[in-house]
Amino acid sequence: MKYDFDQIIDRKDTDSIKWQRYGNEVIPLWVADMDFDSPGPIIKALHERVDHRVFGYAGPSEELISVIQERLKRLYRWDVLPEHIIFVPGVVTGLNLAFHLFANPGDSVLVQPPVYSRFITDPVIRGRTLIDPPLTKKGDTYEIDFDAFERAITTRTKVYVLCNPHNPVGRVFRTDELERLAHICIRHRILICADEIHCDLLYPGYRHIPIATLGNEAADRTITFMSPSKTFNVAGLSCSFAVITNPLLRKAWIKESEGLIPHVNIMGLTAALAAFKDGQEWLDQCLSYLKGNRDFLVEYVREKLPSINMTHIEGTYLAWLDCRQSGIQGNPFHFFLKEGKVAFNNGAECGKGGEGFVRLNFACPRKTLVEALERMAGALKKL
Repeated sequence: MKYDFDQIIDRKDTDSIKWQRYGNEVIPLWVADMDFDSPGPIIKALHERVDHRVFGYAGPSEELISVIQERLKRLYRWDVLPEHIIFVPGVVTGLNLAFHLFANPGDSVLVQPPVYSRFITDPVIRGRTLIDPPLTKKGDTYEIDFDAFERAITTRTKVYVLCNPHNPVGRVFRTDELERLAHICIRHRILICADEIHCDLLYPGYRHIPIATLGNEAADRTITFMSPSKTFNVAGLSCSFAVITNPLLRKAWIKESEGLIPHVNIMGLTAALAAFKDGQEWLDQCLSYLKGNRDFLVEYVREKLPSINMTHIEGTYLAWLDCRQSGIQGNPFHFFLKEGKVAFNNGAECGKGGEGFVRLNFACPRKTLVEALERMAGALKKL
């Protein structure tokens, strides 16, 4: 089946957070969901579930668990048992439960900014301390300062949140980088909570490696979060899963989440099974389209927005734009919203190193992307 990613789907007045927050005059390129049709097999499966007309309590089927096992084995040579797979409504929910379970109030959570804003705010909301040695910007990419990473660790550092592929800087971390991170965490007895939700959204030349696959010690200290939500554009159906191979961690997780974390809803489970079973054709075409958008964006920024620098994107459909040399006075998020009627994510909310940046979501029809970029160019001409 040939999918039409150029099709403009009107999402206004559909309760879309992305399209509703800033009003109809603004082009929203912020929240990380796509403006594309979801895969045909998912839509068909959801129709069939609706036509069944009963929406009782549901749990993950043996088939869904088996499909996830097969997928992890095929893509990553990762053998997991059915009991290792724990479903959660979302990665953020899972991370907050991990902060609650495995770090006491006053203990610290380690993150690497600039990073998804919830990783910055949520540990503090939970009464934990944030430790945030930043990634180091080098040219058009970012690297890990391992010495700074290890120096930041204290005896009260209990959890490290790994974001790979990284949101928003677009890195797909190499095996040697992940091995070094794992060794540091093992040495300091730190739990790794790995947000790998963008693991399917990679560009040619890059390969995702779950950190938990780097040996038994790494696996014992890792909770891995994955989901069909970003990959197959079903984020609103709230279905994710954690892989927890350590039986003690898993026992604590199951006990403490009972009655606190809701079960994944029946529509989310239905979509996940259809996505993982029959969504690859759509995903292959989507990745090709996203690569086209990425490459178009690179050329447009280089030729028509020369005062803005863009980080090289290895994975995700998110662009990290450095506006510090553009002449914008103040926050570029506010500038482009007011002067260009384009909404991005505010880089300052991503922690250290995010000031003067915006995050752009290019998972949209090319026409929408072009119009937004032209509005950016027009706004900059006003300076």
